[in-house]
Amino acid sequence: MLTDTAIRKAKPGQKPIEGKDGKPGFEAVNGPYKLADEKGLFLLVTPSGGKWWRMKYRYAGKEKLLALGTYPDVSLKDARERREEARKLLANGTDPGEKRKADKNKRREVAANSFEAIGREWYAMTAPTMADSTKEKLLRRLEVDVYPVIGSRPIAELSAPDLLAVIRRIKSRGALDIAKRMHNACGRIFRYAVGEGHCTRDPSRDIELKDILPPSDVKHHSSVKDPKAVGDLLRAIEGFTGAFVTRCALRLAPLVFVRPGELRHAEWTEFDFDKAEWRIPAAKMKMGEQHIVPLSAQAIAILQEIKPLTGHGDYVFPSERGGSRPMSENTVNAALRRLGYTNDEMTGHGFRSMASTLLHEQQYPHAVIERQLAHGERNKVSASYNFAEYLPERRKMMQEWADYLDKLKAGAEVIKLPRAA
Repeated sequence: MLTDTAIRKAKPGQKPIEGKDGKPGFEAVNGPYKLADEKGLFLLVTPSGGKWWRMKYRYAGKEKLLALGTYPDVSLKDARERREEARKLLANGTDPGEKRKADKNKRREVAANSFEAIGREWYAMTAPTMADSTKEKLLRRLEVDVYPVIGSRPIAELSAPDLLAVIRRIKSRGALDIAKRMHNACGRIFRYAVGEGHCTRDPSRDIELKDILPPSDVKHHSSVKDPKAVGDLLRAIEGFTGAFVTRCALRLAPLVFVRPGELRHAEWTEFDFDKAEWRIPAAKMKMGEQHIVPLSAQAIAILQEIKPLTGHGDYVFPSERGGSRPMSENTVNAALRRLGYTNDEMTGHGFRSMASTLLHEQQYPHAVIERQLAHGERNKVSASYNFAEYLPERRKMMQEWADYLDKLKAGAEVIKLPRAA
């Protein structure tokens, strides 16, 4: 029988033996060698120094080997216990090697059909249709709030109470909006799984969020809307003494109506100065559709001003830490704070609200404004998003808007846009 001492002393090429005088010694060997214990258990010592536990057994008239782990991770005591477990299986007519394969296949099947595995499969399929910032936040929330709770469970075994536990866990820290978003995301994963044959139903449909979560206040992005105050804001931006790239982003923001993430991820290849257009790819847009921003003469002038500085790279507004990354999502808001505007007065997203409010007040068509804001409305006839819809009207509106802002910036009294004149 083996001892722990004999196992520790076993070296490659030197097999421990008992000499003729009964004293321990070594025998030089080439290649691997075995140190026998009993009942089929032995230790295989390899030329590289590895020590592998093996059990030799017979099943259905055939001699077989069963791997039991490596030493010292598996001690002599543990190896003997594993051997006895295998012998019990043999006594009951079960091949321990085949049972191990079956168990491994079952674990692999369970892992492949786990909520996390199916969720990542769904994410890989749908992520290309999402804006970069949206898909990054979605993946992080799934990895932080959902997968640690139900990710390892087979998706077919999950029920409404399991999903409810996830939602309540998020709710407990006051993140009501995230709780709603994760309920929606989990529902989409379940419905994808139903279509792929991984489960038969979507348990998210059994959960009424209104019975679990209190109604949340509608989030309005703070913005300056009074024309005189808009003029003050534009003059403050012109006097910004921070980084030149940040100043250009602040100056362009009121002229393009895009979301902050779309602005900071702007790339030079998306701009066509001959057509005076900025074409934002679908992958960058919140609604997952390509979007055209007609560029006013003022917007083009700002872009031409910054191009000598950043035109050699990908991003129009690169990070100060390196041109290979876009500007930080906090840069514009931080600049507004530096100009003296609190978060309750003006935000980077507020430029969109500002434009929408003033353009609506001056009787520009709602449909034209909404299309330029790239809101989620769809054509009632085709039920599809037409990125070129109202383009002539939008070109005219964007130039008139830029001219209007110039007048406010110059200190003009409250004036009307051409549409309302």
